[in-house]
Amino acid sequence: MTMTQDPRLARAQYNQDAILSASPNRLLTMLFDRLMLDLQRAEAAQSEQNWGRASGYLIHAQDIVAELAGTLDVERWDGGQNLLAIYLFSSTKLVSANVEHSIERTREVISILEPLRQTWHEAAAIVAAQATERHEVQPNGDLGYA
Repeated sequence: MTMTQDPRLARAQYNQDAILSASPNRLLTMLFDRLMLDLQRAEAAQSEQNWGRASGYLIHAQDIVAELAGTLDVERWDGGQNLLAIYLFSSTKLVSANVEHSIERTREVISILEPLRQTWHEAAAIVAAQATERHEVQPNGDLGYA
C-alpha cells in the first residue's frame, strides 16, 4: 500500500533538496531572493498596520542579512569592507523599522538591497556562463563568500 505525501511536506522536501544541492553562487542568489520577498511582505504588512506579521518578516530579513555579513570574506576583494558596511547599515535600519513600525525604513532597505540582489544574479549568471564555456564545475566561493 502506498500513501500519498502531503503536498506541503513534498514542497518542503523539494525546497530542502534544492538548497542542499545548490552551488554557493546559487545559494547566495536564493538568499537575496528570500530577503527581498521578506522585505516586500514586511512592507505590505506595515502598510496594513499588521505589526506582528511585519515583525516576523523583518526579523527573518535580519537573520538573512546577518548570514550574508557573517559569511562574507572581506579579504577576498577590495569591495568586501564596503559590502559589509552595507549589510551592517541595512541590519540597523531593519531593527529600527521593526521597533519604530517604520515603513519608510523598510523601503530604504529595499532600495539599497534590490540593486545588490540584481548584481549578484548577474554575477552568478556570468560565472555560470564561463563555467559552461570551459565545461568545468564551479569551485566554492566564486562570489566572495565562504
